[in-house]
Amino acid sequence: MSKTVVYTENAPAPIGPYSQAIWAGDMLYVSGQIAINPISGELVDDSIEGEVRQVMENIKAILDEAGLTFNDIIKSSIFLEDMDNFNRVNSIYALYFDDDDIPPPARECVEVSALPKDVNVEISVIAYRG
Repeated sequence: MSKTVVYTENAPAPIGPYSQAIWAGDMLYVSGQIAINPISGELVDDSIEGEVRQVMENIKAILDEAGLTFNDIIKSSIFLEDMDNFNRVNSIYALYFDDDDIPPPARECVEVSALPKDVNVEISVIAYRG
């Protein structure tokens, strides 16, 4: 099976040796996204809600580049620096999966001791081109 890199300038450039996303067959694996504004290169850290919104917009930009939408996501992983932010993260995350006809993806949400650039949240997704 061949791999194809997905890259867009509308999402932050990788900050390490990884790709924004990789196609493997009909599966798109999107690397963990943090709240970096792709235009300014600055972290969005005004609030946890602002961070989640930027993360989801970064994911959206990568999905757009791949010709997919949030409805194509089958699995997401959320990494939180503080599980006390769980409900606040969900309040923004849920806005991106508001189609009553399509169930939200499978997901796990875990607390971790630290994240890149000391952010509060990182989200990765897997999408399927069906």
